[in-house]
Amino acid sequence: MRRVVRGFWGPRKESVPELAGRWKAMLDALPALLPAAGSAPAGQPWTWTQHHGSGRPTRLRPDEAELSTALQADHDSPQTSDGAGLSLASTGEPGWEIGIAGRGGGESEYVTQAVVLTVVSPDGAEVPEAALLALIADIWQPDIGDVTDDDLLDALEDDAGYDYTLSQLCVGRLGYFSPGRAALVPDGVGAVREEPGGEGLLLDIAPPQDIEAVVDAYVRLRDAGALEPLPRPMNRTTL
Repeated sequence: MRRVVRGFWGPRKESVPELAGRWKAMLDALPALLPAAGSAPAGQPWTWTQHHGSGRPTRLRPDEAELSTALQADHDSPQTSDGAGLSLASTGEPGWEIGIAGRGGGESEYVTQAVVLTVVSPDGAEVPEAALLALIADIWQPDIGDVTDDDLLDALEDDAGYDYTLSQLCVGRLGYFSPGRAALVPDGVGAVREEPGGEGLLLDIAPPQDIEAVVDAYVRLRDAGALEPLPRPMNRTTL
């Protein structure tokens, strides 16, 4: 099964060392949450495959020195207009793969910053989706985040008129809402989990496979304004 854990936010200027610290905190936490998704023995840091816009993939260790070097190189690349990002992957036990693509530290008024964690697992395998979303919320302080998959996104497009090409926001079976968005969440939508990092709101929207409940929650959240995109040009990080 393929699932995606995502976080999005607006302009937030950050230095390369600040971004490296966020990346290291996230990468350090993943082996405990997804032990089958890496090739290193238990208790050892993973070595990641780094994908580049051009050229062959390289290996990257999750220490601040290597992360800072990789982020600085991306920041300085003529292909980069704002911020700095990485694209990493790991293959573990049979059927397990993980990929992370993220870009932060930018000040663009038109390009949303994001971290997207993709987990491929054997059918029936347990994946701690709520813990992964809470991790992204704690480390990156996004404006909005969710856990979704291809079936959910297709249903939102077909049954609720969701259109990603128009920069619309959506929510999956779990959702994270920054404080401004959390204040707009209607009563009765999802079950509240512990607030990540003391800020924002983590909602259990629906159990796995209950696509109809996700579509219903999406419509209610959209109509209440909790899924309203940041105004363009963007002048703040969160709603």
